[in-house]
Amino acid sequence: MPKYIFVVGGVMSGVGKGVATSSIAKILQSSGFSVTAIKIDPYVNVDAGTMNPTEHGEVFVLDDGMECDQDMGNYERFLDTSLSSANYMTTGSVYLSVINKERAMEYGGKCVEVVPQIPLEVISRIDKAIKANKADIAIIEVGGTVGEYQNILFLEAIRILKLKKPEDVALALVSYVPSLGAGGTELKTKPTQYAARSLESAGLHPDIILARASVPLDQKRKEKLEFMCGLQEGDVISAPNVESIYEVPINFEKDNISERILKKLSLRAKNKDLKDWQDLVSKIRNPKGKVKIGIVGKYFGSGDFILTDSYISVLESIKHASYFWDQKPVIEWLNADEYEKNPESLNELKSYDGIIVPGGFGNRGIEGKIQAIKFCRENNIPFLGLCLGMQLATIEFARNVAGIKNASSAEFEQKNTENIIDVMEEQKALIEEKKYGGTMRLGAYSCKLLRGTKSYEAYGEEMISERHRHRYEFNNKYRKQLEENGLTIAGVNPERDLVEIIEIKDHPFFVASQFHPEFKSRPLKPHPLFREFVNAALKTKKPTFESVGS
Repeated sequence: MPKYIFVVGGVMSGVGKGVATSSIAKILQSSGFSVTAIKIDPYVNVDAGTMNPTEHGEVFVLDDGMECDQDMGNYERFLDTSLSSANYMTTGSVYLSVINKERAMEYGGKCVEVVPQIPLEVISRIDKAIKANKADIAIIEVGGTVGEYQNILFLEAIRILKLKKPEDVALALVSYVPSLGAGGTELKTKPTQYAARSLESAGLHPDIILARASVPLDQKRKEKLEFMCGLQEGDVISAPNVESIYEVPINFEKDNISERILKKLSLRAKNKDLKDWQDLVSKIRNPKGKVKIGIVGKYFGSGDFILTDSYISVLESIKHASYFWDQKPVIEWLNADEYEKNPESLNELKSYDGIIVPGGFGNRGIEGKIQAIKFCRENNIPFLGLCLGMQLATIEFARNVAGIKNASSAEFEQKNTENIIDVMEEQKALIEEKKYGGTMRLGAYSCKLLRGTKSYEAYGEEMISERHRHRYEFNNKYRKQLEENGLTIAGVNPERDLVEIIEIKDHPFFVASQFHPEFKSRPLKPHPLFREFVNAALKTKKPTFESVGS
């Protein structure tokens, strides 16, 4: 029988449920179990594709094209696995499924009610995910905070499942423990006590409390939470702030979390080996040097709030690659708008070991990004372009090397006659009718690499598969002209002859991909393009460089 571990949040949002879920999954995986992770989002949106990343965070894309919450990325990175749409659900998708079943008479004419049909649909989806992943244990994160209206039906699903399978279900409460006092070390447990009572009002009792705090929880506070929340000795796990999220599994195991969970689920560890993770943490804590990477974006000005979660996979990919080379990444945000207003400010790019232009939508800051790409090309600064970054690198090359002065993209200038980046013919009618839903290229597509290129050397194989999330493509009408002027088409989707990777020869590293390599990077297996980008950055590193902070 499969086992279920539910993770819910208390006191406040952003308490770290996703990292906690990923860490528990990693720990149990290292104990010899087949583990999968599932995210339940309390949004009426059917998926995360329509959510604004500057408010909600990055839209993560799975192999099957599912647009989902950024926590799914953490699950994949920690477990070193690829998940599917079966592992993600929202309030909207659950209700839609129930309504579709009712319309198809799958309930046999019975009265369909919110309870129990919605909670039972949630349980059914969890079981399907377990079966699809052939998992022994499923870790299910419930979005939101206990006490909110939005997730009450998901808590009801846990209650029903725990009634049916009391020996197979465990509930972990990740709760914030604030600190007061001059030194910020006077930890207060009262908010977590209230969070536990909110759970009890839904008919649930936490089996474990993960106490999130600025510092490790002392024994006195642990004992108080255990007593006030009706827990056994050892059921409160300290979850202090850490420099890297990859330290969290190691921290949890200091309080024997795997022993506590397995005991509650009547399981015995098959083995216990976190050595590879411990080695990773050791590398993170003891770097041999630093590498300074700049990310050029449009919302990075002094008056803009930078939501780093919008680029979380890019940031983590830089970290993975840096750790691989025993380096500490120093990542800084660069404002594309400033390069448009003041071209002389481009000289600051010389102080960086490498520059990344990530994906994005809209035309703000576009010309500034193009100027930054031109500066990197002309000054031999290692450059990595991602999705939009690849499109802009192509436009820059077309304008300034191939002599196509009006080169642009249909995303910015639909009526332009020289759009190097354009929509395919079958997309145009849909876009004109503003039916954007069917015009995105989503999920995994194959790519054939050209031997002798930096991309081929990085991957070490000819056929690869990468994930996409974009609407506009390289216009093959200009392919021959750009190649004749020195642009290398390093990777092509063989099924549809779509350009996937471009490079420039005789440059330390100038590579840009139409796909999003950041979605497949892992802490123990950095993505090949990021790995070699950082390697090139280190090889061209200025000997006088000193970090200004991380």
